[in-house]
Amino acid sequence: MRPRHWFLPEAPDVLGMLREQVAITVEGMDALLAWARGDLVAAERVRECEHRADEHKRRLRAALTVAFTTPLEPEDIFELSSGLDSVLNNAKDAVREADVMNTSPDAAIAEMARELAEGTRRLADAFAALASDGEINATTAADDAIKSQRRLEHVYREAMSALINVSDLREVAARRELYRRLARTSDGLVEVAERVWYSVLKAS
Repeated sequence: MRPRHWFLPEAPDVLGMLREQVAITVEGMDALLAWARGDLVAAERVRECEHRADEHKRRLRAALTVAFTTPLEPEDIFELSSGLDSVLNNAKDAVREADVMNTSPDAAIAEMARELAEGTRRLADAFAALASDGEINATTAADDAIKSQRRLEHVYREAMSALINVSDLREVAARRELYRRLARTSDGLVEVAERVWYSVLKAS
């Protein structure tokens, strides 16, 4: 009688991979903040983090294709990862656009970057709570991420209003584009936080 070979289904730690991706995203947003506060060398760290996060995103997607079961719906894990990717891509694009337009970050950009970094840290808290079955803690952290972006909205509106008093049209165009880019980054962060809520509701 031939011996039977039992093959256990694969169970990659997809939430662990997601936590790794968000940790790199936090690092990238901290670099964005350092850049916005005047450390122009930090721009390269933003780009480097974006490349590393891309690699983690690809690994996570590959893992989802072979995972027999996942702690959240595969679609939700995919969307959370994709949303994080968009956030860091937008941060990288903001740095690149500032360089192309030869425009240095100002106080408003620094404040918006600070809220983006804070919001990303709260997303990291939410993902950590998801991995430990702390659904209430996950949604609370997601709410905190959204609150930080509401503060960013206030900074954005004030900064855009202040451009009325700037006479240099080139500066107005450049700063308006950078403000809008950071606002889009914030919108993406809010979408990830709301997806945390959606994921928890589906799993409950």
